[in-house]
Amino acid sequence: MSKDLDHKYIAGLVLKLQRGDSEAFTQIYGLTYNKVYNYARHYLRDEFLAQDAVQEIFILAYKNITRLNDPTLFVAWLNQISFHVCHDISRKNTKDYGAITDPELLEIIHDENDDINPSQRSERNEELETLQAAIDKLPAHEKQCIILRYYNDMKIDDIVDILGYSKSSVKRYLISGKEHLAEAFGHTSVPETGKGKKKKKES
Repeated sequence: MSKDLDHKYIAGLVLKLQRGDSEAFTQIYGLTYNKVYNYARHYLRDEFLAQDAVQEIFILAYKNITRLNDPTLFVAWLNQISFHVCHDISRKNTKDYGAITDPELLEIIHDENDDINPSQRSERNEELETLQAAIDKLPAHEKQCIILRYYNDMKIDDIVDILGYSKSSVKRYLISGKEHLAEAFGHTSVPETGKGKKKKKES
């Protein structure tokens, strides 16, 4: 969400808002609305839910602006609010994070046999629930990157733009996040993708 935004100028507006200048919030809203909406729309995949999310995000930002000690971190702070609001809305409207088809996460819970007979489906559903529970327990930075990358199918460059992390940090969080998930399934390391499967390039 940080790309093409003038952080220094926005920091100045944040200072004004913290001092009671409500007009400054109008300017902040205008400068960041498109980024926030595009993120919510991509995350929630629903125009109306995205609009609800944007409203809640800016309300929370306005109500809690005095808690932001460093105005230069406003955009990163807004990123965090956006993620948590969208995450909560998504969980309220669905029982899970959505379908997962990425081989890197599937290999964590699947064996080498991709064919699932009816008697195995109950067990597989339990595994998916365990995976989601494990994701919920990840550190916030790993959780965000895992969800955006593997459930929302975002490219790493887009995650960098949205969350404000460096590209190397996003890659590192994805690796450590997958390692923690593998540990939840009793693996000492992230399982290699099966034969004939191509590992998703982290780029």
